[in-house]
Amino acid sequence: MDESIWNSVQASRGWLDAANGTGDAELTCRILKLTEEAGEVAGAWIGALGQNPRKGVTHSREDVAAELADVAFTALVAIESLGLDPRALLHACAAKVRARTGTG
Repeated sequence: MDESIWNSVQASRGWLDAANGTGDAELTCRILKLTEEAGEVAGAWIGALGQNPRKGVTHSREDVAAELADVAFTALVAIESLGLDPRALLHACAAKVRARTGTG
């Protein structure tokens, strides 16, 4: 992944630390933020399918993908906020998936 992504993750953590502190309550909010972002993915997908007859089609697949990217970025910031290395954890996760699927 591009180095600017990791720099943005670190900068986001620093910005949140400065604005909100670093205690367990703040860390809990950062982890719960993933649920909020996942809900936005669900809402966008429902909108892309036109599932709500009153609203019709309100989102595109690109909108859904953008919301999924928000989830991924939010997760990386939460990992960084735990004081762990999101890059190393993401590599380990990918290796685990490759081993499970026989693709690596």
